[in-house]
Amino acid sequence: MKDLWGVLARQRDYRLMLSAGLISLTGDWLLRTGLAFQVYVLTGSTLASGGLLLASFLPAVLLGSLAGVFVDRWNQRTTMIVTNILNAVVLLPLIAVHDASMIWIVYAVVLAQSCLQQFFTPAEQSLVPLLVNSEQLVTANALNSQIRDLARLVGAALGGVLAAAGGLTLLAIGDAVTFLAAVVLVAAMRHRQERRQREEETAGGAIKRLKDEWTEGLRLCVAGPAMRLFFVFCLVTGVGEGIMSTLFAPFVSAEVGGDGKVYGLIVSSQAIGGIVGGLVAAAIGSRWPAATLWGIGAFAFGLIDIALFLYPLVSDSVIPAFVCMIVVGLPGALTIAGMMTVFQNLTVDGTRGRIYGAVGAAESVAVLLGIAAAGLLGDAVGIIPILVFQGLGYVVGGLVVLSRRRALAPRPEPALTM
Repeated sequence: MKDLWGVLARQRDYRLMLSAGLISLTGDWLLRTGLAFQVYVLTGSTLASGGLLLASFLPAVLLGSLAGVFVDRWNQRTTMIVTNILNAVVLLPLIAVHDASMIWIVYAVVLAQSCLQQFFTPAEQSLVPLLVNSEQLVTANALNSQIRDLARLVGAALGGVLAAAGGLTLLAIGDAVTFLAAVVLVAAMRHRQERRQREEETAGGAIKRLKDEWTEGLRLCVAGPAMRLFFVFCLVTGVGEGIMSTLFAPFVSAEVGGDGKVYGLIVSSQAIGGIVGGLVAAAIGSRWPAATLWGIGAFAFGLIDIALFLYPLVSDSVIPAFVCMIVVGLPGALTIAGMMTVFQNLTVDGTRGRIYGAVGAAESVAVLLGIAAAGLLGDAVGIIPILVFQGLGYVVGGLVVLSRRRALAPRPEPALTM
């Protein structure tokens, strides 16, 4: 626990950022869960509920890579403050929604928040390496992963309660309060970063520079074998996540024999494992190379997923599903902590935002491809075989990372310098 204590006790700015993230992410899950419930109550339409997913995904595909260019130009701390304030403001129109005829307001709010998220996330990920020492990066990233699981566990439960108690009005107010609390914490950070002053230029020059920086971010995603490996891993597992999000509910219903309540409990149980896994990853972070954590985590994650998807062939109990979903949280936390640390070590401040945004946009496209493939092949091929393919992606990816872990070790990489 020495590593954990060293980050939390000695790095005041990181502690403030982590606390702000926990509060705002709890609000995100509160709103996400409550909105899904309220939209269906207001419309009675599953198509209307699916519109929420589309509204949240589109900005990641269309805006993600471009947003990263601006994040590299701006001060990360200021970007986080401004986006949190704007997030609180754009929630206010939800108070006016009382019937199905105004459901378009919900879509507009979700779309606006997703757009803001494309600026916030690269800024946050770019700031982490500036707040902690290089040997503390794995621990810091593991803690970031852990608070996401904790926020999911708490926020999802609160979202259902607030939706039932006060509808969209209470959900909007609750989420807005979390964003404003996060603003206070981030504003208290002492870290200040000066950006280079840019010379004045014409509109045409500004557009050309924007295009050049955007294409540079795309190029840097595959600049060098290490970054190419990171990029391909994100694409492969992104397709797998799209498959998982589409077919896991049918898997629980058709193969495990569970109802909606069982499905909800199985999904939420992964957060328990993630919280424990985050603590383990944070505790051992400085003792293991980041690439080793990434490779072992991905390999174990895939094996557990495959066991989860295949066990209904020999058993009709739901208990193994709960066990697998809890246990998979540990390698999941190791994977995220390891791969984010490798990414941060491969990139430099000033280009990290645009690379992260470009990778995120490509990954979102991969998720959509996975969703489409699962929808088309789930009935024709079968639910279990398609889900096993998802697990195999992590297994193969983990093995490849382990075989290339020396190439992923921290060192200056000329292809990623400006």
